[in-house]
Order: sequence, then C-alpha cells, then structure tokens
Amino acid sequence: MRDAEFARQWRSSFKVDDKCHRKSYALLARNPRQFCIIPVRLGMLSSPGTKQLTETKLMRVREGVEVAGVSDVGCQRANNEDSYGYWEPASDSEYEQKGRLAIVADGMGGHEGGQEASSLAVQTIQESYAEASAADPQSLLIAAFHAAHERIHRFALEHPNLRGMGTTATAIALLSKQLCYCHVGDSRLYLVRGGKASRLTHDHSYVNRLVDSGVITPEEAEVHPQRHILTTALGVGPEFSPDASAQPIGLEPGDVLVLCTDGLWGLVADQEIANVVSGSAPAEACRALVELAKQRGGSDNITLQVLRVD
Repeated sequence: MRDAEFARQWRSSFKVDDKCHRKSYALLARNPRQFCIIPVRLGMLSSPGTKQLTETKLMRVREGVEVAGVSDVGCQRANNEDSYGYWEPASDSEYEQKGRLAIVADGMGGHEGGQEASSLAVQTIQESYAEASAADPQSLLIAAFHAAHERIHRFALEHPNLRGMGTTATAIALLSKQLCYCHVGDSRLYLVRGGKASRLTHDHSYVNRLVDSGVITPEEAEVHPQRHILTTALGVGPEFSPDASAQPIGLEPGDVLVLCTDGLWGLVADQEIANVVSGSAPAEACRALVELAKQRGGSDNITLQVLRVD
C-alpha cells in the first residue's frame, strides 16, 4: 500500500465527552471478557473542510486485564495531534504468542504533519506487530518501531509541506503478566503498584539531558519552560534507536499500567496519576485524569490508556 493511501486509514481518536464512547468504556471495564466497541476516526491528508467520520469496530478484549483509553483535544488547541491504539489477535493461538499491544503517540510538525505522523506511527506499529512471524514480543516491538520510523521519514520526504513531521511513541506488549515496552520521545509509561507510580520510560528531551548531566534536578525539570523540546522522535532523521525494556517485567494482580502523552503528565503529577488510577476503574480514571488536566488549563492534547491487571 502506498504511504499516501496508508495515511488515510483508520486512526484512533476517542473523545471523553462523547456519551456513546463513555458507555463503551464503562461496559468494557465491567465486562472484560466481552467484545468491545472501539470508536475510530477516519481522516484525509491535506483536505481542508473534509468531514471527520466516526465508525466502530468490534475487538475482543480477553479476561485478565481491564483497559480503557481516551484522547481529548484539550482547552487551547484547535486540533488533536495525538493518536493511540489497542490490539489483540483474533485467534487464541496467536494471542498466546503475542499477547496484547497498546500504543500512544504525540505528533509534531504542525497540524497536518503532527496528526499524520502520530496516526502513521500507531497504525504501522500495530500492523508490523500483528503481521510479523512469531517471535518474542520485545523483538517485535523494536522491529515495529523501526518500521514506523522509516515510513514516517519516507512520507515526509514525499510530501515537502510535511517535512519536519515526527512523533513520540510509547508501546507495550503484555503477555502472561510479563510486560515489554518500546519508547521514543516524551510520552510516558508508568507502573502503579501499591498506590505508588514508577516511571518506566526515560524522556528523550533537552531538559532530561540537563538532569542526566546534573545541571538541574528532576523536580526543576518538571516545571522547566523547555521541558517539551525533544532530542529524538519517530520519523526525524535517517536513523534512530528506541529505548526498550532490557528484559520482561513481571506484573502482579492489581498492578496498573498508564501510557500517556505530555498533555497529561505536564499538568498532573506522577503521584496524582497513581492516586486516581488506584482508586478508580480504568474508564473512570481516564475521564477523571482528562478533566483534571483540563481544569489546570489543558494547554495540549491529552491522551492516555489505563490497563489494570486482574
């Protein structure tokens, strides 16, 4: 499939204020063995005035985890440049090899460039992971990130008005209570256990370099005015090397995983995130965290997924 055509495919964009979507997530949280209605948005590249259509797809969500996700434009942006996706294989035999996949991405490069970059990232990572021959999930994630990087980079070269487009991406593979992840940029993955949040990813940002070199403290980094300047992203430059888990991380019943873009963590502290997801079902936690970020200004798009291990 040509990249221009690929970019017109389904992209995830859940709206927290949509009653139908709220209902779907509430049902999912209570009935994790049921089929879940997943709403998606269909967009067209560089087509001013094109209508955004909402469609639904059925996806089986197996028992063992409760999952919910949301993406909100926030209070100050006209467009949503974030994307996210959740995937499980249709067949049980493939599920036993690949488990579950969840992704968030935060695009950059202007309205059209950022939107297309994050959409391409989510779709390419999901396609690559799903279509690959059986292998360990960590290797599949790394290969999927390289495929996404190459596709976005090539797409930008073919569309000069979109050069400079790129995106963060954070993805997890969850198989038999074993977690693998892959990451680039400053979207984050948290593991919440016993009410405490542990950040598993390392921000690829200018400010984080200052922290690593001892110039500023982690606390100063959280409020630094340049904290959102990235040092690497999918699709930017001919080569890149994503971060990945050194080995699978064992999960325990009650653990909660949170994948989010900086529109959330830039306004809501790590411990606040932990408090909300520890005391609420995933769907309720998603809504509460988005509303908390918007109460504090909602300066960026806000996207997250919450997965609670049974």
